[in-house]
Amino acid sequence: MNSGIRFKLFLMMVLEFFIWGAWLPLIFGYLPSLGFTPSQQSWILNAFPIASIVGMFFSNEWADRKFSAEKFLAFSHLIGGLAILGCGFTKDFTPFFVLMLVHCLLYVPTISITNSIAFANMKDASKEFGIVRMGGTIGWILAAWPFTFIFVNWDAVNATHPEGAVKWIEAVFSNPLSGDAAKAATKWTFIVAGIASLILAGFSFLLPHTPPKKAVAGSEGGQAWKQAVKLLKQPFVLVLWLVTLVDSFVHNCYFNWTGTFLGTAKADGGVGIAAPWITPIMSIGQIAEILTMFVLGATLKKLGWRTTMIVGILGHAARFAVYSFVPDSAGAIILIQILHGVCYAFFFATVYIFVDAYFPKDIRSSAQGLFNLQILGFGALIANSICPWLMQSVYTADKLVNFKGLFQVPLFAASAAAVALALFFHPPKTVAAKASGGSAPAH
Repeated sequence: MNSGIRFKLFLMMVLEFFIWGAWLPLIFGYLPSLGFTPSQQSWILNAFPIASIVGMFFSNEWADRKFSAEKFLAFSHLIGGLAILGCGFTKDFTPFFVLMLVHCLLYVPTISITNSIAFANMKDASKEFGIVRMGGTIGWILAAWPFTFIFVNWDAVNATHPEGAVKWIEAVFSNPLSGDAAKAATKWTFIVAGIASLILAGFSFLLPHTPPKKAVAGSEGGQAWKQAVKLLKQPFVLVLWLVTLVDSFVHNCYFNWTGTFLGTAKADGGVGIAAPWITPIMSIGQIAEILTMFVLGATLKKLGWRTTMIVGILGHAARFAVYSFVPDSAGAIILIQILHGVCYAFFFATVYIFVDAYFPKDIRSSAQGLFNLQILGFGALIANSICPWLMQSVYTADKLVNFKGLFQVPLFAASAAAVALALFFHPPKTVAAKASGGSAPAH
């Protein structure tokens, strides 16, 4: 693959995940500010996992066999971009939910489509895909930084009449928006996401032509899903599939609650982080993810499947333990964000590699989809259904959130999942040999 094509694919991934990273971290605190009930919030938040469940079948079985990938990408981001853009201009539940659902139904399939475009234009995916896909992580990180300036009280900055770049920067970071003004500024997360989506819609026509896939006799199809599901009869596969559901739930608890926790004043039990810094602090986890992915292969070779996954799950437990028991230490809360990379790479990425190593080649894509149903679908669905209710009804009294009790829910869930994996996940020695024999780093 020449450098020009590689750069286009890299930029495609940057924009693809910039869109998602722009609106997701702050939506959980924004919806309550609009006066939406916990039930209404759950409906909006569940638009993405519902679309993920639909998209697993839609993108694999229909979209990529009916349209050239780059044209489908352009259409999806044009309509989906307009929808998420509209979310920035409405404060009523029904139009907000409909717009979010339209966006998610069109966005989710593009995650698979961008992968398809990348793989179709690579000569050696094992060497090239990691670099291209890293653009997605970088895109998510970049999405955090525009809001550093959106959440600035520019009237206060201008009133100080700063002279010189240094004084100007000091004034910018000393005057964040707060209260209702900060909540109102959150609408820009949807506007920025929409603009990025429209840019990707146009950029899609510059991508290499990727024709629709042709169904081949004997290739994966409806039977592949049945064969993949049958493998759940094997205890260690079923255990991993259920643990993946729990870990996805815990992972989504982090996104549901962390932004609100960071932004809540210390006197009210939060960390007291100024609004401009919330998304950049949360992006520390994605920076750590890049670094962690570099050592994943060596870790798998040294520790094996089970121990690596347990470490990933316990990363969640450690993070929520710090949230729960040392909420007064902003330094500890910020530092613990590094564990996000461990949580993602050592569990979710390892699950994908394990599926690739264990499941037969002819049903491998369907098997990945089976686990994606837990990671992007059902785990998020459960978290988004109960997290708003837990925060605003169960663990809130006199308008103050009991963050310590709240965070012990995912802390216990992660700990139980790690114990279950340690006791009941025993893959056959042939698969263990693949982990220690150096095949994993190729992914």
